[in-house]
Formats: sequence, structure tokens, C-alpha cells
Amino acid sequence: MTGEEIVLGPLPKGITLAQEGMRNKVWNVLGHTYSMKAASESSFAFETLDPPGTGVPPHVHPTQDEHIYILEGVFTLYLDGAWETAGPGDTVRMPKGLPHAYYNRSEGITRGLFWVSPAGRLAELFDKLHNLTDPAEVVRVSALHDVDFLPPGSVEGA
Repeated sequence: MTGEEIVLGPLPKGITLAQEGMRNKVWNVLGHTYSMKAASESSFAFETLDPPGTGVPPHVHPTQDEHIYILEGVFTLYLDGAWETAGPGDTVRMPKGLPHAYYNRSEGITRGLFWVSPAGRLAELFDKLHNLTDPAEVVRVSALHDVDFLPPGSVEGA
């Protein structure tokens, strides 16, 4: 992580090169590596690298639509009461307010291109979560940035 503050404005033109995060902004969040690809007031995009056994528990973005384009591997997803899987080339759509989660329950890595719109405070949240090791603190800080985790045990299989 570069330590630079992310200032959102209009979407800048340009190219983010393969294997490069925008301005080299990279976050480590509980075993996941997030690499920023684009940031503006209207949207925020990041690539994830998710080792086997990692995941993001059920949560809600009350003000953002979220999408995932699966690049590699298979994600196990919780989408509003149902468990699904998605693999390379699949696009997952999660409208604002929809409870959702994703996990890598495979033997290999998974990678996805995620984006949310509007950008909201997600980039700021990732700055705050970078290198935190306490899941309870991640949940607390996330709630302050418009990401609301469901109570543990509220979703069977999560």
C-alpha cells in the first residue's frame, strides 16, 4: 500500500496495466489481496486474489450495487437466501440491499474483478481494514463505512 489518500472525482481516462493496481494501491484484508483498478465518485473497481479457505461473510451494501466478473477459480456465493457457484467468465450481480457473501472453497486460488457503484466509502474502508487481523474489528469498522455484516450464525453454511 502506498499510503496515499484516495480522492474521488470524475473517472480519469487511461489504462491500468495488467497485474498493476491503480497507483499501486493494494490492500491485505484478512488474507485477501485487493488491488485497485479504478476509482471515481461513480464507481470503484478492484481485483481480488483469494487463497483457498478465504471468504467474505454475509453482508449488505445499503447504498451500492456490486458486481463480480470471475477471472479464475470458482466462488461459492450466498445471494439473498440461496447458495450458488460462479466460475471464469461469469458475472455476479448484487443489487444494493441484497444480503450476499463469497468464499473460495476450492483447492486453488480465485480471482475476480469487483466493482461497486456509486463508489461510496469502500476505498476508504479498505484503507482502514488493511492489515487488520481481528474479524470483530473488521465488522465494526465496516459498519462505519456503509457495509453491514449479518450476525454470525444467521446464514446457514456461512
